[in-house]
Amino acid sequence: MSLTGRLTVFFLIALAAVLLGFSGTLYGLAHSHLHRQLDARLDAVLDMLVAAAEFKAGGVEWEPAERRLAPGRSLALDDVRWLVCDERGLLVDQSPNLKAEGPRTEEIRKAVRIAVSQTYFSQLNDAQGQWRLQQRRLQGNNSSVQQHPAARQEPAERIYGTLFLVGAVAEAPLTATLRSLAWTLGGLSGGGWLLAALLARRLCRRALLPVTNMAQAARTMSAAELHQRLPDAGTRDELEELSQAFNDLLSRLQESFERQRRFTGDASHQLRTPLTAMLGQMEVCLRRERSPEEYRQALAVVHQQAQQLRHIVEMLLFLARADGEARLPDLETIDLAAWLEEYRQRWAGHVRETDIQVEAWPHGPVPVQVQPPLLAQLLDNLVDNACKYSAAGSPITLRLARDAGKARLSVEDAGPGIAAADLPYVFQPFYRSAEMRKRGTAGVGLGLAVAQRIATAFAGQLTVHSAPGRTTRFTLELPVTKVAEDAPVKCGVG
Repeated sequence: MSLTGRLTVFFLIALAAVLLGFSGTLYGLAHSHLHRQLDARLDAVLDMLVAAAEFKAGGVEWEPAERRLAPGRSLALDDVRWLVCDERGLLVDQSPNLKAEGPRTEEIRKAVRIAVSQTYFSQLNDAQGQWRLQQRRLQGNNSSVQQHPAARQEPAERIYGTLFLVGAVAEAPLTATLRSLAWTLGGLSGGGWLLAALLARRLCRRALLPVTNMAQAARTMSAAELHQRLPDAGTRDELEELSQAFNDLLSRLQESFERQRRFTGDASHQLRTPLTAMLGQMEVCLRRERSPEEYRQALAVVHQQAQQLRHIVEMLLFLARADGEARLPDLETIDLAAWLEEYRQRWAGHVRETDIQVEAWPHGPVPVQVQPPLLAQLLDNLVDNACKYSAAGSPITLRLARDAGKARLSVEDAGPGIAAADLPYVFQPFYRSAEMRKRGTAGVGLGLAVAQRIATAFAGQLTVHSAPGRTTRFTLELPVTKVAEDAPVKCGVG
């Protein structure tokens, strides 16, 4: 089942439960209220009948001729009927509307005799429906004087030992009202449910239309058309955020794919250059017999190109690792201040040895977690670039500082600097500025990319700041590690 179908079914089931609960509750409240009204009417009539009777020393007096009671004069079906009977169920008095109804009177009398003999409320069923009955019992002080008027020729008083007052009201109008209410509630609920079913399916389809469009657009995408994007939902809700998030992901994937494609092309070019030089040198040597000195010169050129080729391959393999693989689990805690002094010795004997200056942190150790050989490789790349792009005799400063839980190691030179337009691209593999290409400066453009990857592997950050014509500064920022005072801290360069 589709998502639209599931949402529609869930909504309709919930709506049906709500409508059934509402209709059932409303019907139950109406049923209870109307029956309470009937009982209240019967109670009021019986209270009036009780007030019409008089209690005397000999029993209960009832004089029909002297009492003209208002209830029971209307012939309407919903009006109250009442009877007054003695303890034997014989009729003493009755309402005018009951006198005029003929056969129903005898039926009600039978019901009254049952109620009197068994002392409980009963209901009378006749051709016109149900009757609701209530009774009151009036007990005199002396039941021995009770008489019925039919047993005497000239009654002086109508006094009874016990009187039963019975009120009756037809339930047919109430039943009709409840039946009409039930049909109304059922019709309105059913019609509302059907209308909601039509609207719910339409609204669900309309609400999920952006998802359908995005799915169709995603099916048409391929690696050859990375510029395609999911359509904008335009709903200003979570669906629009979803489409934007997917489009941002596609943009990042496209950028990564294009970067890898450029990387592959640049790598092929850089690998082809030393291979071409090596093959050319060997072909020249093989054209004719050479002297041993010429062979040594050719081998030296081939060896140099092979070293460059190996260097390029190693850096390419390092850059080809995934980001997760580039993070190194076996890091060591070293004192960066002491390590930097030892690292300075790696450049002993270099033509720029005297230009390299170290400004270490003078306020205690600076513990960081790194791999010393890779950290040395990172600094080698930075210092080598500084030597390459600055004039001999100009200073190259390695400066160490510590601030707010961060260790900052910078390499600064006094070279020509980097143009502002080139700064965002200096860490991309094989990137070389047009100015450096024009000057013919040697290099393949991998050193800074490798340095950036090593910094990332150490959970650090490598940034660059340059003032064209004056200075260039690369800064490596590493988190300072908290260590115990007596814990050993290594400082070897590796």
